[in-house]
Amino acid sequence: MAGGLTGLLDDVAALAKLAAASIDDVGAAAGRASTKAAGVVIDDTAVTPAYVHGLAADRELPIIRRIATGSFRNKLVFILPVALILSEFAPTLVEVILILGGTYLCFEGAEKIWHKVRGDDHSHDVPAAMQGAEAEAATVKAAVRTDLILSAEIMVIALKEVLDESVFRRAIILVVVAVLITVIVYGVVALIVKMDDIGLSLAQRESETAQRVGRLLVMGMPKLLTVLSVVGTAAMLWVGGHIIIVGLHELGWDLPYDIVHDLEEAVSDVPGIGGLLGWLVNTALSAMVGLAVGLAVMAVVKRLPFGTGGHAVEAAH
Repeated sequence: MAGGLTGLLDDVAALAKLAAASIDDVGAAAGRASTKAAGVVIDDTAVTPAYVHGLAADRELPIIRRIATGSFRNKLVFILPVALILSEFAPTLVEVILILGGTYLCFEGAEKIWHKVRGDDHSHDVPAAMQGAEAEAATVKAAVRTDLILSAEIMVIALKEVLDESVFRRAIILVVVAVLITVIVYGVVALIVKMDDIGLSLAQRESETAQRVGRLLVMGMPKLLTVLSVVGTAAMLWVGGHIIIVGLHELGWDLPYDIVHDLEEAVSDVPGIGGLLGWLVNTALSAMVGLAVGLAVMAVVKRLPFGTGGHAVEAAH
């Protein structure tokens, strides 16, 4: 009996080690997948604070919580099952979805630039909190709708990194990615939008250092939001363009990818800064492609019977 019990305990220990190794593997795979989606994550983090800019301080965190809840729902209820089914039965469609999502990001980025150049960007003239609960609900709905596009890109990019895994492991990895990225994005967003409140609290303390830091935070908040708006727009074009270039390469059209790759390689051998230069070239060319695609889509949309010039999208930002 003792020998049987010892054998059973050994088996349990072996299974525990195997499970621990599997968890480590899943964690590592989720980490790799999340890293690949970093560009879209930056875009998501940069875009979201615009939704609560100008709102009453007591409404900022509740709205972010509602948007985060919607983001969880987007990733886990809608995107995850569809992504798993497509990856199992129609993997080519995964690439097509990526390209379509990248095209949408290019469209959004190009449209924001277009309206900024024309000087008719009035999307934040009247904060939602000043318009009542219905307008606030509409703001949350618009934010969740935009999040659906960004979340789809994040999840599909992550999925591409784990296609060699079993369906079960793919599902676990994508759940980890969904939770990890949503917590990070909306945690950072909450920190950003409450930065001025934190600064005000520090400025009221007795310590001169705390007061100095507090004043810097309060004064720096508007500038940070402006920078985030620029970064968000640039990320849309860069990420969208890069997704399109790589996606077309995966589907067999290599010309755009080869041009970008050759130009990137041409500067990558520069001593000391070759890697940085290569990244800058790739990013700049991807953004140029993204802008060209976005402007082309804008031109088409404006000529469609239901085309609105994108004001619904613009209102989301």
